[in-house]
Amino acid sequence: MPDLSKIGKREELKPNANKEPHWQRLHAGCYIGFRPSKRGGKGTWIARAFDEDTGKYSRKALGDYGALTGNDVFTQAKKDAEAWAELVETGGTPSEKLETVADACRAYLEEKPGSIAEGVFRRHVYKDPIAKVKLDKLRRRHTKEWRKRLENAPALVGRRKLGKNETKERSAATVNRDMVPLRAALGRVLPLGAPNTEAAWQEALKPAKGADRRRDLYLDRDERKKLLEAADPEVHPFLRGLCLLPLRPGALAGLRTGDFDKRTRTLTIGKDKNGKPRQIMLPQSVSDFLVERIKGKLPAAYIFSRDDGRRWEKDGWKVPIKDAVTRAGLPTGATAYTLRHCVLTDLVVARLPLLTVAQISDTSVQMIERHYGHLVGDEAVRALDTLAI
Repeated sequence: MPDLSKIGKREELKPNANKEPHWQRLHAGCYIGFRPSKRGGKGTWIARAFDEDTGKYSRKALGDYGALTGNDVFTQAKKDAEAWAELVETGGTPSEKLETVADACRAYLEEKPGSIAEGVFRRHVYKDPIAKVKLDKLRRRHTKEWRKRLENAPALVGRRKLGKNETKERSAATVNRDMVPLRAALGRVLPLGAPNTEAAWQEALKPAKGADRRRDLYLDRDERKKLLEAADPEVHPFLRGLCLLPLRPGALAGLRTGDFDKRTRTLTIGKDKNGKPRQIMLPQSVSDFLVERIKGKLPAAYIFSRDDGRRWEKDGWKVPIKDAVTRAGLPTGATAYTLRHCVLTDLVVARLPLLTVAQISDTSVQMIERHYGHLVGDEAVRALDTLAI
């Protein structure tokens, strides 16, 4: 275990792939944990204590102690962890006291950890004025003002090691998606306010109607081959995986060697949008591709990893995909999600039942019908033609 009291030792720590904190034992049944920031921030502290009544460990998020510096950070975190552990050990209620919007967001992540919500909170909540608003004082004007700031914030297109990051105007669909985590975090601890009153904090967080537009950019097979040929060797396997499997980029990036059973050609997708595992039976061609990808890897290793073994992340794949699109002379709007759209389009055009497409792609039949139903419109024409007398 690392010595978390040493500032230098903490700075050397890297985030664990499973988001598990680095733990230090304070005394029997009491631990303090530190989770380093992926963005170079201060990192967050967590307490863990053994509860004799349940026979399990309980955890409590302590925050990042942003107002403290130097050795004072560990001193205060240790004090808070020991105080909370004493409460647990004596049979007290280990539930944390939530006072601010930021507290509600951190509590939500403890219960439902996820990179999407974590990213939204980090970029648009924790450093925003709404973070310090007391939950019992939260009003519609607070969430309305926060939404306005979110709408005006540029959306990141790609990060570059040299030069300025590329941004674009935030679309209504992106605003809708970015509001979801905050709405969920607040809804977990606050009752809905009476409609059309200042207490109705939820009203400003309603999604804009009609923002979820149909994706129209489609790359045919020849264009996808050009994209693969133009891709750097590091990102090539990841791109090919997106061309072969109906998965979201994040779900593909999270696949581990142990998720693929080459004997039965079965792939288990354990973490996707709805959070429920699902299995896909693969054709021999795709199975052979995955067999090559997992050769010599341990079960916990990522199937589609970067050259250094790390998992692909959104900010990591954006630039190499954009560069490959440029070199291949393809439409500039092509992204990782474009390839998912292409795969779903091909499946629908191949007359795979919409229910089956929805099941293997982890989405709803309603979404498939809304975005891809027009592709099978001629089915009705053929059916009506059979009625001719």
